[in-house]
Amino acid sequence: MSPDEAPISLAVADAALAERLGLPQGERATLVLRREAGRLVLAGDPRVYGKPLAVDFLAGKVAHRRQFGGGRGQLVAKACGLGKGVTPYIVDATAGLGRDAFVLASLGASVLLVERVAAIAALLEDGLARAAGDPEVGEIVARMRLAWADAGRELAATLAATDFPPQVIHLDPMFPHRDKSALVKKEMRLFRELAGDDADAPRLLEAALETATHRVVVKRPRKAPPIAGPAPQHMLEGKTSRYDLYVHRALKP
Repeated sequence: MSPDEAPISLAVADAALAERLGLPQGERATLVLRREAGRLVLAGDPRVYGKPLAVDFLAGKVAHRRQFGGGRGQLVAKACGLGKGVTPYIVDATAGLGRDAFVLASLGASVLLVERVAAIAALLEDGLARAAGDPEVGEIVARMRLAWADAGRELAATLAATDFPPQVIHLDPMFPHRDKSALVKKEMRLFRELAGDDADAPRLLEAALETATHRVVVKRPRKAPPIAGPAPQHMLEGKTSRYDLYVHRALKP
């Protein structure tokens, strides 16, 4: 059996974290959450998964995008309604590694990150904690709050518990790939092993539509069909992806 075909197991090196996440403690697993160079990382066989995965809001792609990404002219900002005099509250209900949420927060939005996978939520929590003390980025992550919950099942309850106004709900469901060869980036392979494909995307969209007060924004591959359910009223297309917009009412200054 090849590494790609082997059943995936996850363990946590730190006993306290393992207990908090409800995951087994240990090092002998396909993927392991552990501390490395002051960061919490998710690591696997580097031949299959590449470098350990961490959430880092201080360097790399996230920092470059913050500095040179195009501000409110970015597609995600336009889709979420960040315009002149308008800065809505945004729920990123499929937070993942927090990159879109960080972009939105860097543009002034308050963002609630909802993540259903315990290990990924732990990476987010660690990344936010490390960035909080930075003199420049700390102000941005102060506008980001994290909730570990399954948005498809618990979105309304999560928002009630956090007292966060859901003006805009942003969704980026994992789109199914046809085969393993499509997973070009090893980082994405590592992420997918835990997150899987979002087969419950229609239920997630339904929950978002029931909860958002102003609009729901869904990121899709450019040529992919919309999520099953009501048709989007508007679409914003980029080179490789697009945003489907479901609008309840206009966002106003």
